Amino acid sequence: MTTSPILEVRQVTKSFGAVDVLKGIDFEVIPGTVTALVGDNGAGKSTLIKGLAGIQPFDSGEVTFEGVKVNLNEPRDAAELGIEVVYQDLALCDNLDIVQNMFLGREVKRGLPLDEADMESRAGETLKSLSVRTVKSLRQKVSSLSGGQRQTVAIARAVLWNNKVVILDEPTAALGVAQTEQVLNLVKRLSEQGLGVVIISHNLQDVFEVADYIYVLYLGTMVVRLKREDTSPSEVVEYITGGKTNNAGSNGDLV
Repeated sequence: MTTSPILEVRQVTKSFGAVDVLKGIDFEVIPGTVTALVGDNGAGKSTLIKGLAGIQPFDSGEVTFEGVKVNLNEPRDAAELGIEVVYQDLALCDNLDIVQNMFLGREVKRGLPLDEADMESRAGETLKSLSVRTVKSLRQKVSSLSGGQRQTVAIARAVLWNNKVVILDEPTAALGVAQTEQVLNLVKRLSEQGLGVVIISHNLQDVFEVADYIYVLYLGTMVVRLKREDTSPSEVVEYITGGKTNNAGSNGDLV
């Protein structure tokens, strides 16, 4: 597995009026790994992700994808590269079934009518590739699914379109123990398939279960990147709260 970043940002900034939300951020995603982005409310996590999604373009700095400098000026730019964000609200339609949700806005047609058989087949293959066995029928309405199953459908939709980087915003929020385990196992399988996975979470237990790298944002500054095996939840909390800053000799590298 390559250790070269598939997605890399260097010195990106973002301001809203007089408020500097991102202050020269460096961040990278390596294929086949899970990268956690943590920080307190207001640290700048959402702004960074919206920049990567092309929703709120960065003011300055450089973004490279697969080694090529790119511009993320609108969501289409990110989608065409293969960057998919699964937001906390999942953006699923309760009145539609699983297949319809996975192909929403990208329906496959055979002439004028929809090619329902092809869409159902591809949806099933995607769920199977992720070892998803908790869904009884691909034609279940999303309204009948549990929280964990909904998250699974949203993640599978991201994988269906051959995306290379999947960003998950609080994927286990409001889930029970069993459903959380289901989603975290799915996150691991995404990285095993060679995708670059980013997880934004306040739950450090979840972070330490799946992450290879942990980046900490504090008041718009990326203070440290840590390898999971070289740190602890208590140390990460110190960085999140500003009680510890990166310095020479730290077991993490400021990137």
